[in-house]
Amino acid sequence: MAYDFKVLEGKLAKAKEWLGSEFRTLRTGRATPAILDGVSISAYGSMMQLKQLATISIEDARSLRVQAFDPSTIKDIERGITNANLGLGISSDNTGVRATFPELTGERREQLIKLAKAKLEDARQTVRIARDETWKDIQEQEKAGGISEDDKFRLKDEMQKKVDAMNEELEKAFEHKEKEMNS
Repeated sequence: MAYDFKVLEGKLAKAKEWLGSEFRTLRTGRATPAILDGVSISAYGSMMQLKQLATISIEDARSLRVQAFDPSTIKDIERGITNANLGLGISSDNTGVRATFPELTGERREQLIKLAKAKLEDARQTVRIARDETWKDIQEQEKAGGISEDDKFRLKDEMQKKVDAMNEELEKAFEHKEKEMNS
């Protein structure tokens, strides 16, 4: 009987997707709009995502331009980006906000790499949990008589290959981010 690894593959894909989104929010010294994805702004009496209040564009290599849809929200946007504590220089004018990326110091670069390693470890932990759940399911199916003992170990090897491949992809993503931060 063939075992369906779709659940495991879905969890592995989600771990990779999560790590990618977390890495996009880590500042590298170059202007990237993704760093502002998680910024919430208090405007119109409620918390809103920055994307709902403004367009974000790259002005040059080290700065972003946040163009408010409604000029009355510029001060709220400026306050929200400042409160997000992203280490960006913020200035505003009557049409929008400029977020400037300062040059990374060696100390800040090391902190960001440590943070990236922690995110990598969180993703690896998610992969381990998914592997353990799948292995438990395979063992339960063997006990219930659904698969033979030989099939159980064949499935375990197949599962481990999928897990190893994903861990390798996660490691490559980390190495890419680390190289990006050091350049």
